[in-house]
Amino acid sequence: MTQATGSASTIRRTVGAVAAMLATTTLLGGCGPKNEPASAPQSSPSASPTVDPKQALLDAVPDGTEGTFQFSGKDSSSTLSGRIDHASKAIEINTTAAPGSDGITTKMSFLLIGEEVWVKAKFSGQPGLPKFPDKWMKLDRTKLADSDSIPAYDGADQGNAGPLIEAATSVKEQSPGKYVGVIDMSVGNAAQALEEGEAAALGEAARTVPFTAVVDADKHLTSLTLKIPAAGKAKAYDYVVNYADYGTTPKISVPTGAAVTNAPKMAYEMLNG
Repeated sequence: MTQATGSASTIRRTVGAVAAMLATTTLLGGCGPKNEPASAPQSSPSASPTVDPKQALLDAVPDGTEGTFQFSGKDSSSTLSGRIDHASKAIEINTTAAPGSDGITTKMSFLLIGEEVWVKAKFSGQPGLPKFPDKWMKLDRTKLADSDSIPAYDGADQGNAGPLIEAATSVKEQSPGKYVGVIDMSVGNAAQALEEGEAAALGEAARTVPFTAVVDADKHLTSLTLKIPAAGKAKAYDYVVNYADYGTTPKISVPTGAAVTNAPKMAYEMLNG
């Protein structure tokens, strides 16, 4: 996420890059309806079913029935964290984009509850960057030129664990709740989890990306880590998804009082840039 230095157009590009990253990590949604796990043929009524490891992982991906929970993750240039309240169709997303050659660090948060949306934004690293109040700024959707300039709630699996696991070509359960395998990042929605053009840059290496995953005692996915190899000048990195505190994370509520204000004109200029 590298931008030029200083001007309002720099900030628009910064916000646009962050919004694009958010869309990648939120708009893929879940992996669709869950299938029943495969069972081994039963030779007698006492035979135990055998669960396919890949299907077991897919069944562990959050689908909203688990209650509220937290999520976090990172890719090559950004980190994400937040919480999901599926019953309220609500999500809080916090993202930090690492500074590029311009030295600008971008921190943004989005809060979505149904059709209502709020944003926070903070930029640092260069003089003259716009400053916003440290409050939830309520956005008027009619003033947004493009709905893609803000993230959308499109399912509980905000880390895209489902589409990534779907693309796995091998999965093995090493020990109870501990999985390893290989993902083909060159196909389908798996490639969309990477930066634009990244899967192509990886070439054949994109077809054999190793991963590890952990499922807790309640059969909930808690982590998924992909070892993305180096490609050209791009260094190797870990693509990480974490889910935690299922059912115990506080519900998401509408911000009130001193915690909220209406978004100023500059906020719309950034998001519409």
